[in-house]
Amino acid sequence: MGSSRFAILSLFSFLVLTAQWRASSASSDDFLHCLGTNSNGSHPQAYIPKSPSYLSILQSSINNLRFASPETPKPQFIITPDHESQVQAVVVCSKKHGLNIKVRSGGHDFEGLSSTSNVPFVLVDLINLRAIDVDIKHNSAWVQAGATLGEVYYRVAEKSRVHGYPAGGCPTVGVGGHISGGGFGPMVRKYGMAADHVLDARLVNAKGEILTRETMGEDLFWAIRGGGVSSFGVLLAWKIKLVPVPPTVTVSVVTKTLEQGATELVHKWQSVASYGVPKEAFIGLHVGVVNNNATIGRVERTVQATFQVLFLGPAAKLMNVMDKSFPELGMERKDCKEMSWVESTVRFAGFPSGTPIDILLNRSSLPKTTFKAKSDFVTKPIPKGGLRGIWKRFLKEERPEMVIGVWGGKVNEIAEDKIAFPHRAGNMYLIDYVTNWDGKEGPEASKKHIGWIRELYDYMTPYVSKSPRTAFLNYKDLDLGRIGASTYSDAKIWGEMYFKGNFKKLVNVKSKVDPGNFFSGEQNIPPAITN
Repeated sequence: MGSSRFAILSLFSFLVLTAQWRASSASSDDFLHCLGTNSNGSHPQAYIPKSPSYLSILQSSINNLRFASPETPKPQFIITPDHESQVQAVVVCSKKHGLNIKVRSGGHDFEGLSSTSNVPFVLVDLINLRAIDVDIKHNSAWVQAGATLGEVYYRVAEKSRVHGYPAGGCPTVGVGGHISGGGFGPMVRKYGMAADHVLDARLVNAKGEILTRETMGEDLFWAIRGGGVSSFGVLLAWKIKLVPVPPTVTVSVVTKTLEQGATELVHKWQSVASYGVPKEAFIGLHVGVVNNNATIGRVERTVQATFQVLFLGPAAKLMNVMDKSFPELGMERKDCKEMSWVESTVRFAGFPSGTPIDILLNRSSLPKTTFKAKSDFVTKPIPKGGLRGIWKRFLKEERPEMVIGVWGGKVNEIAEDKIAFPHRAGNMYLIDYVTNWDGKEGPEASKKHIGWIRELYDYMTPYVSKSPRTAFLNYKDLDLGRIGASTYSDAKIWGEMYFKGNFKKLVNVKSKVDPGNFFSGEQNIPPAITN
């Protein structure tokens, strides 16, 4: 019975792929002519593999170099629309010619899914759709999907020193995918997720129609806030709600190695950062490996914990909080730097103190690397023995990292089903495991490093969330599973890890708005099975 089902699914997949390849064999001229006739007289800029600029445009926003190799499947067309009607045309013409659509706003998809596919596809690069219209009077902004977080922060700060937006710490990330996956950042404890602060949206559906919150309905509007917009359409813009920030915030960075008591500090940090400090305090944690400078006469590696603090207020108040709640860290007044909120976004991005804020407008300001990442939510403190097991594994890897965002406060107070993003009460923090390596080392090196992070992930099983073991959609991980022949049973495995009980509703919404599964992909929401 099982083998027969497998054979049927395999045959079905083969027939689907064959049909797609045949449909995509139409000439470039046919597809481009279709774009021209459906773009209201405004032909979008299009590139084919023989175009001189094709490769440079393709690689311009691939931030994980694992997906920039010659072997990586590439689009038949790259379209860089500068008008909404051109996006509509791409949807209409891709559907007509049997092509899948991949949409790229910032290019930070951890698994490269915004720029590659296993079936013939069109890449829609939204780099020219990045206008930002800030309305301070109404505490809101319309932001086109191709804008980056850094551009949003900069444009908001141009208008007001006391307004901000609670989104991520990497300024080159595009707002389209970031917000649709939830969007986590250092104001999460005060204000929740980025997706909690969306007022409206503009979206092209599978019919090529532009929908707003009013015309798409509340179910679809619910789904695209944390459920991943790529399953439902092409996002054009978000209307976001701005939040108040004080004129002065404080940033502090304190580093400790194992020899300086990092294990004890990280163990204590778990409870303090989640439940022991006010919502205005975010104490993030980065764990990596460095050379032990205290070793004389030889080079030894050690684990280093970096505590990264954002406090929405002056340094004196932060010192009072830390002296009361976490004196063991040994934070001193000299470790604290007062600045504006927008300046804090520069510091949290890892730029040196004093870096001008216009670095936020540079879409290529951060280095690209070859990496593999995975994620976990933690619901109870990891014991010291468990932490030592992590350190042991870190010291066996070349460039390992754990980037840990602390939960608690507002994000935990919002109901799991308020929007599609479900990871709320009960979570203490989110771990982003990363291993980086030199992509020039070849496939054997990739196999080794990916094997290492998978082994670490297995080791962490007793210490993280259970039933299901949850994961963060913005940190996409194909190890959790890939959709097969668009089947619900395939998708349910990873769907419940990303969305918990909200997965079923997401499937229902998908079934209503895209029953033909035009917007499909390796980890897209499938429509429900119909008999």
